[in-house]
Amino acid sequence: MKAWLCEDPTGFDALRWADLPTPQPAPGQVRVAVHAASLNFPDLLTVQGKYQIKPALPFVPGSEFSGTVDAIGAGVTHLKPGDRVASIGVAGGFGTHACANAAQVLPLPATIDLDDAAAFAFTYGTSHHALIDRAALSNGETVLVLGAAGGVGSAAVQIAKAAGAHVIAGVSSAEKAAFCTRLGADATIDYARENLRDALKVATAGKGVDVVYDPVGGDLAESAFRSIAWRGRYVVVGFAAGPIPSLPLNLPLLKGASIVGVFWGEFARREPNAFQHEMAQLFAWHAAGKVKPAIDSRLPMDRLPEAYVRMGTRRVLGKLLLVN
Repeated sequence: MKAWLCEDPTGFDALRWADLPTPQPAPGQVRVAVHAASLNFPDLLTVQGKYQIKPALPFVPGSEFSGTVDAIGAGVTHLKPGDRVASIGVAGGFGTHACANAAQVLPLPATIDLDDAAAFAFTYGTSHHALIDRAALSNGETVLVLGAAGGVGSAAVQIAKAAGAHVIAGVSSAEKAAFCTRLGADATIDYARENLRDALKVATAGKGVDVVYDPVGGDLAESAFRSIAWRGRYVVVGFAAGPIPSLPLNLPLLKGASIVGVFWGEFARREPNAFQHEMAQLFAWHAAGKVKPAIDSRLPMDRLPEAYVRMGTRRVLGKLLLVN
């Protein structure tokens, strides 16, 4: 098999496209012939040694991929060779074959193709868990999605609309604003040109937003929190901007507001039944046309460094796929 190998987690420049032995699935694992893998922000952090979970060296990066089962390990009964699947984890997807724990492998309904499946579970699962479970989003509420043109952000825009919310997309360029409008956002704010707090005051007629979905962090956090409505929920998804913000704790007190953390991978591990229920709802929404991954581009698997550059410079709209 061919795969990208990380032997020194100092960045994607240190990755090597290597010939490796095709792995054999251990008990409880399946081997997947990879059709496509998507690039997620944690994949960038993982090869820099900055993610909270650090795979043992050396490792093949790639947290999300789709393909066809071609071998099963002992004890696996719910999957068989030939099954179309998607897998989520921390690593393994950026190659031609990957072994994964069967519990992390999702059998795919006939209604979703392998390209969409490779760009679906991680971002849509995160955003569904964040908005529907953790934030308890209700029909008619207003949601601000920061970083709305990225992977989890674009998923959050669609999921919030599917839940009946009014969606304000926060972005950093006119191109990204237009992209989010096509996804269904009701309004957009270009915080590279506009004052976020002032723009939100106008957009909500002074009421504020019920839910802030924040995968960005950094300097935007306090302005967004100061724009939250009474009993609002601030959903902490990640820190794509780099710095982890500090919020004055008098703000949630004064607004009766909640700060809600989201760690979707740990949720899937600790609450597998709830995870399966959420994914079933997402697959049903996909079949009904309510959500669909926005694929920025498809690159051959051996061009992974180019994909990392695009993500690192924030030029990806939606999701970027690596295909075999």
